[in-house]
Amino acid sequence: MNREPRTVVRRALVTEKGTRLREGQNGFLFEVARDANKIQIKKAVESIFNVKVDTVRTLRVHGKPKRMGRYAGHRPDWKKAVVTLKKGQSIELFEQV
Repeated sequence: MNREPRTVVRRALVTEKGTRLREGQNGFLFEVARDANKIQIKKAVESIFNVKVDTVRTLRVHGKPKRMGRYAGHRPDWKKAVVTLKKGQSIELFEQV
């Protein structure tokens, strides 16, 4: 099943942990679609950023409970991907941050 790469990779995550991953292990963090698998994530990142992906690790993040006055609810669950690139590869988007 082919999907549009932009629907698989929702956005890039810029965090302190992501910065350490990028500098130490050439890893990049992305928010991805909850139903996307590692193969789809790898192909999407390769086609969007023109890089070669080495490994993809995924984890599901549970949404936090939130209150607005007397109304209680919670943020939606989402999926995070840690994408490690091959040696010598880099994503220009993250280099500007």
